[in-house]
Amino acid sequence: MTATAYDVAVGARAELGEGPTWDPARERLIWVDILSSRVHTYDPATGRRTVRTTGQHVGAAKPRAGGGLVLNLRDGVGLVDPGPEGAFRWLHRDPVPGRRGNDAAVAPDGSLWAGTMRYDEAPGGGTLTRFTGDGAAEPFLTDVTVSNGTGWSPDGRRMYYVDTPTRRIDVFDVPDGGRQPVNRRPLAQVEEGAGHPDGLTVDADGCVWVALWDGGAVRRYTPDGALDRVVTLPVPRPTACAFGGAGLSDLYVTTARTGLAAPHPLAGSLLVVPDAGSGLPQPAFAG
Repeated sequence: MTATAYDVAVGARAELGEGPTWDPARERLIWVDILSSRVHTYDPATGRRTVRTTGQHVGAAKPRAGGGLVLNLRDGVGLVDPGPEGAFRWLHRDPVPGRRGNDAAVAPDGSLWAGTMRYDEAPGGGTLTRFTGDGAAEPFLTDVTVSNGTGWSPDGRRMYYVDTPTRRIDVFDVPDGGRQPVNRRPLAQVEEGAGHPDGLTVDADGCVWVALWDGGAVRRYTPDGALDRVVTLPVPRPTACAFGGAGLSDLYVTTARTGLAAPHPLAGSLLVVPDAGSGLPQPAFAG
């Protein structure tokens, strides 16, 4: 099924909007503009918006269990304390010249799975690392190119992952405990000419929604890898998606304008597809 119904949640000119995440404790959406080093929040009930500037490129921002945010930055993972002027400190600082943080996700156990990539997108130059609340870093993948969408099935027994240039959504089995997923295999392959898989989210039915960079769409795949829904969008570079709103039924989509010679007027805006499905409550980082 193909659908085209969408609204503009936040009209913006983000260079590289990314990482939408619903914060249930504060009933707001969090998203970032990576290249402008900004963390945005949006309250759909009131329309209230905030913007916080970070000192360097920020790939993702997620809620913390005790309030505040965890940030996947150029030089590592940092923490922001609660409040408009919340203090910043490093949880794990590991600067690598030419590399930055990209997408990240919080696992059911509260750990942060943070991806990196090289600015020049050199093959194998990125990583995927698991961070615990005390800052311990456990490398998981050390040879990815553009580490992107990561998510878990409703029962926590599967992990989904995108390394964008592969054009695949991969799936791992997650044994009890969840620290070392195993048995990596393709769930779905995005065909040539349809764009590249970017950020993803998993809904309450266990289906995977993935934004297609240069594909102008978000796709939903069933747990067995079948394509069963396409949401077409007016912008060529949707980057990531997440369910939000009071009932977790609205699908929010971040977009980008970077690299476009003649950006669409909505490129860089935060879009929303009302009543798109049923999302899963997302855990907060346990740090």
